[in-house]
Amino acid sequence: MLHLRLITPADRTDEVVRLIEKTVGTTHLAVLPGVARDPAGDIVMCDVAREAGDALLTELQRLDIDSTGSIAVENVDLSLSRRADKAEEEAPGEGADAVLWEHLVEATHEESTLSVTYVAFITLATMIAACGVVLDNAILIVGAMAVGPEFGPLAGICTAVVRRAPRLALRSLIALLVGFAAAMLLTSAFSVFMDAVGLFSKAQLEADRPNTGFIYAPDWFSFVVAVLAGAAGTLSLTSAKSGALVGVAISVTTVPAAANAAVALIYGDGHQTVRSSEQLLLNLLGIVIAGTLTLLAQRWFWARQRERTPTSGSGTA
Repeated sequence: MLHLRLITPADRTDEVVRLIEKTVGTTHLAVLPGVARDPAGDIVMCDVAREAGDALLTELQRLDIDSTGSIAVENVDLSLSRRADKAEEEAPGEGADAVLWEHLVEATHEESTLSVTYVAFITLATMIAACGVVLDNAILIVGAMAVGPEFGPLAGICTAVVRRAPRLALRSLIALLVGFAAAMLLTSAFSVFMDAVGLFSKAQLEADRPNTGFIYAPDWFSFVVAVLAGAAGTLSLTSAKSGALVGVAISVTTVPAAANAAVALIYGDGHQTVRSSEQLLLNLLGIVIAGTLTLLAQRWFWARQRERTPTSGSGTA
């Protein structure tokens, strides 16, 4: 269940209440007249099944409640109520499958913003991966994959394409390109330092690397895995299964490929630099394609669900 807390202008409260009452999957409706001060108005609260939440939020925005008042949404971790159980039964689909588009846009906006923290994470991840490729250490590669924050901007691009949000697309693209460029540049400098103190060497990079050689050997399996990971990551973001993102992060060779390219570049190994860059681009492309198609499929599915949903809800207070 989701809990909605609305501040509504007094002259719009009745309209908002009627909207909530006719929305399938709503319950626990409460109205506190005149208690809001900034902005002035009434407070309206209700619970709504997650699978009905997006439709209700869309209608509230059409009433300009987000402009003239406010809309706050919280997850309800536990609700001991027969009315809540009835509301969830009436709502279409399953809550775990529901997409809250406004939440997705907000989440990807935060994760896809170029910031010092974002650059720090992607740089540290790339440096860890650089140690992994030189030492041929798969554990370090997996750790670097888990630390890398690049899925946020990739999800932002997918969301922007589906929602036709050019500003989000531009912000995500800038975060992705600038983040990787800064990470590779700083990792190159890090590699020069490690070489100077005798911890990195060209011989280690060009030696037989059975555990990490796949990083600069892109093939169709690289693209297939990226597509599967992109779909899984998008489903994780849009559903209640956010824990799956860790698995997605360690499935794709983005950060390790960037690290291998950076190290190979300082040693003048053109073959590994080019092939690692190809691996990076192939993975990024696969994730974006799969993520976009997954969001389009989810939007189509929920549009069909709404068409089959009755217009009257529980309307219980």
